[in-house]
Amino acid sequence: MTSVLTRPDTIGDRTPTRRHYVMCPPTHFAIEYAINPWMRPGTPVDRELALAQWDALRRTYLDLGHEVTVVEPEPGLPDMVYAANAATVVGGRVYGARFRYPQRAAEAELYRKALVEVGTYTEPTFVNEGEGDFLVAGDVVLAGTGFRTEPRAHAEAARVLRRPVIGLELVDPRYYHLDTAMAVLSGHDVAYLPEAFSPRSRGVLAGRYPDAVLASPADAAVLGLNAVSDGRHVVLPAAAAGLAAALRDRGYEPVGVDLSELLKGGGGPKCCTLEVRA
Repeated sequence: MTSVLTRPDTIGDRTPTRRHYVMCPPTHFAIEYAINPWMRPGTPVDRELALAQWDALRRTYLDLGHEVTVVEPEPGLPDMVYAANAATVVGGRVYGARFRYPQRAAEAELYRKALVEVGTYTEPTFVNEGEGDFLVAGDVVLAGTGFRTEPRAHAEAARVLRRPVIGLELVDPRYYHLDTAMAVLSGHDVAYLPEAFSPRSRGVLAGRYPDAVLASPADAAVLGLNAVSDGRHVVLPAAAAGLAAALRDRGYEPVGVDLSELLKGGGGPKCCTLEVRA
């Protein structure tokens, strides 16, 4: 397979960098309980289609030249496919997750066993749901709270990851994790839905990112902001056509994928993707 990252290549100043991702297949995916507004117990799930869509996402990353490590799923943990919630990894330091709901609690230990291979693992004291609420943006970490991650975890993350942490309050339960309301496009460039944040947090974002891409409610409603960027290519739900056009205008290359089955659990490309930052 020929990698698109085998030579320097840019669109304007949009330079891709090779990434290492951790993923877990939706072998046992089902909607058995409701811990966010997207989930409706009893909703039928086409598990074969979910696996095919997940594998298409995995192959998209490989085609873009990235590395993917696959963690084995465990029966009885239908949300384990949402690997981003398992930890935050920066500079060889792994800040583990402590899940808000008991239905997902056992995932933390299974991912810990996999992630001790990639860095020094720190067991968290406070509730936090990994990259669901911690987004690394250049030399800072943007940290969500309001529905899942405790504010006290922000200070703990700053200490473990050795990065300044900027707290942001989420106010719309549909966007229960920061990665459903915001995407980091490059070190100093983000996209977000203003309506998902408290007035104070909107002010913080406007001041720090005056040129951010502002997503429409329609694109956010298909989890268009649950996106993964390598600095040039932005993998996002194909249904977020308006956001894709806005990204293209900024010099990014949107790559649309269909994760309609996993959307039933409130997840998109980023939810399925944990980044390992060496």
